[in-house]
Amino acid sequence: MKLVIHGKNIDITDAIRDYVHQKIEKAVNHYQNITNEVDVHLSVARNPRINPKQAAEVTIYANGSVIRAEESSENLYASIDLVADKIARRLRKYKERRQDKKTHAQETIEGIVQPTVVTDLIGDRTPELPEEVVRCKYFAMPPMTMAEALEHLQLVGHDFYMFLNAETGEINVIYERNHGGYGVIQPRHPNGHTNGKNGKTANGYVPMPEKSFQNKV
Repeated sequence: MKLVIHGKNIDITDAIRDYVHQKIEKAVNHYQNITNEVDVHLSVARNPRINPKQAAEVTIYANGSVIRAEESSENLYASIDLVADKIARRLRKYKERRQDKKTHAQETIEGIVQPTVVTDLIGDRTPELPEEVVRCKYFAMPPMTMAEALEHLQLVGHDFYMFLNAETGEINVIYERNHGGYGVIQPRHPNGHTNGKNGKTANGYVPMPEKSFQNKV
């Protein structure tokens, strides 16, 4: 297993490096057969008014999937402890889902329907763009279903997840709705139609199986 440690506004001392190896290797010890690489990013906020200000982020690449966790506190070692516990829980859920898929390989997930296209995404807010791009990310994008995209959304711990829809061949974004459930953003074609095949709802709501909520960290 490859473990890489990065630092921002902090010197990675031997003591810090040893502590990261101890905690993270213990967290992934039972999952090394599915873990290809572990990326650890440690950072300290320069602004003293930001509290908590010492963060630890762990990204694990496991058989084509990305599992991520992040924690912050006033103490870097405490942040490492917290993120190690969180990534271990997400790895456990990921492994349980893999085993469940093998057991129920033919099981289909029902209830996912095509949302309507949302025309007003910002409401009465004024759109603002950053003065410059501060970070770029590149990642593989294999085709997947909406159900698979939901699983990846829960594994990375973000509010949204961009994916290549296996059914339509288009880039979609699945996201958590403020009032519960999930939504999907899809491109509108010049003719005003979407490339959906599962029908439409009136409010853009994407109902998901109940166990999807139960599996969420």
